This record gives sequence, C-alpha cells and structure tokens, in this order.
Amino acid sequence: MKTLLRPALLLCCFLTGISLAKAQQWSKEREELIDKKFKLVQEDTAQIRWRRGGIFNVNINQGTLSNWAAGGDKFSFSIASTFTGYIAYRQGRHTWDNVLDLAYGYVRTTSLGARKSDDRIDLTSKYGYNIGDHWYASALLNVRTQFTNGYLYDSVPPRLTSRFFSPAYVLLAPGFDYKPNDALSVFMTPISTRWLFVMDDYLASQGAYGVDTGKHVLLQVGAYVSVNYNKEIMKNVILKSRLDLFSDYRHNPQNIDIFMTNALMLKVNKYISANLNVDLIYDDDVKEFVNEKTGVKGPRLQVKQVIGVGFSARF
Repeated sequence: MKTLLRPALLLCCFLTGISLAKAQQWSKEREELIDKKFKLVQEDTAQIRWRRGGIFNVNINQGTLSNWAAGGDKFSFSIASTFTGYIAYRQGRHTWDNVLDLAYGYVRTTSLGARKSDDRIDLTSKYGYNIGDHWYASALLNVRTQFTNGYLYDSVPPRLTSRFFSPAYVLLAPGFDYKPNDALSVFMTPISTRWLFVMDDYLASQGAYGVDTGKHVLLQVGAYVSVNYNKEIMKNVILKSRLDLFSDYRHNPQNIDIFMTNALMLKVNKYISANLNVDLIYDDDVKEFVNEKTGVKGPRLQVKQVIGVGFSARF
C-alpha cells in the first residue's frame, strides 16, 4: 500500500504544478488581452473626439438651339458648385467647431456672354466651454469674402463692384452659445468687433461698402447674433439655415445688417442630389443699387436663388 501511495503523491504534485503553471500563463494572457482591448478603446475614444467630413455638389446645364421658331439663345451653359467641410472636436466640457462653406457658379449665353452666378467663401470657427444645461461660454471667428470679380450690368461697360477681399468681413466675438440639441445653435453677444476690408484701390477710392474714401479698412463694434439650424427634416431631405444679425453701435445702430443663407438638399441616391439655395443680404452701407423711379443709388435687399440637380459626394 505504501508502495502505491508514494507514486500517487508524486503524480498529484506533478499535475498540480502543471495546473498552477498553466493557470499563471492563462492569467498573464488574459491580462495582456484586457490591456490590449483597453488601449484599443482609448485609441477609438481619442479618434471619436475629432469628427470631420463634408459634402460637394456640382450641377451642370447646357443647351443649344438651331432654327428654333420659339426663339432663345443659340447656346447656353451653366455650372454651379458648392462645398461644405467641417472639423469638430469634443472633449469633456470643451467643443470646437470649424465650418468652411464655398460656392461658385458660372453662366455663359450667346446674348449675355459670361457671368458668374454665385461666389462665396465663408469660414467659421467657434470654441465653447459648457457652463450649464445647453449653455456654453464661447468665442467665434468668422471670415466672409469671395473668389473673383463681381459686376453690375446696369451700364456699358459693366461696373466693377467687388473682388477678392473687396469686400471681406472678419468678425471676432466673445459671447454665449445656446445648444438645446444637435440641430440648433444660437450664438449671441452684446459686444463684437468686425473689420470690413476693401483692398481694391478703385473700390476704396469710391468709398464702397461704407469705408471712408481712400481707406481700405473700416472698424465696426456692435451686437451680434448668429442662429444656425442643420437637420434632416425627413428621410434624405436636409435643411441647413443660418441667420446673422449685426448692429454697429458707432454708425446707425438701428439699421441692422442681415445675412441669411438657406439650403434645402434632397438626396436622390448615393451620387445624385437636388439643391435649392436662397440667400438674403441687407447692408445699409451697400448703396450700389439705382432706384428705377428716382434714379438715386441706395441700399436694397439682396436676394439670390439657385436651383440645381447634379452630382453629389459625401465624405
């Protein structure tokens, strides 16, 4: 009996040693796996802090007429393109949103020649720090100008009215941002600084856009409100709207400058979309428009409307 007991005890000790060694190995592998997963989660979380994307649309139309009894231009061609790109950061109470809106349109007809139909560069950068339910202490920077020369065709030759950075609006504002949901943002401040640039010598010599004659920069200080709404109002239909209001304390504060842009985007499929854009601008300092009844130049509500169907790409 003793002869059998000793080998059995040795076998048990051997098996126990193997089991302990295997258990330690499994424990080590488990810890390594957990650590690896934790690092992957950390990396994924760090990536989620940054969001980036955009949408590009281009619409092209072309037509020709030959011996067409109903009349019309023999040749017409138009192209309209828009791009919206964004980079957003979220970490704890901190937010940082950057949006770039670009637009350019071109029209050419036999009777009218070549003209642009749209032209915009609009960059907004906004930082926010959450101070309560839906409220953020924020700082906003906005730059708005255009790419190429603009003309009014009320005379021969047409009158030059704008160029790149003529005008350009650069606004810097500390304030408060109200965000009740992901679709709506209302930024407001009682004090903001806006610089109006007219870098073209000819336009500056005419005192265009309210700058002093011969000057290139006008400093404005006033209240500012910016309302942004961006939401898929129904399946494959997105409404993007923005309203900016600015009152210059130093010059006719009752005459509020208005800039409003609206875009309704209908997604047909992955690559085809239809777009309706309506922009409204009122600036009391833009006195380029002639009253047909009195013949006197003065400010007017500026309206631009563009409809297009064409190629769309999201990324």
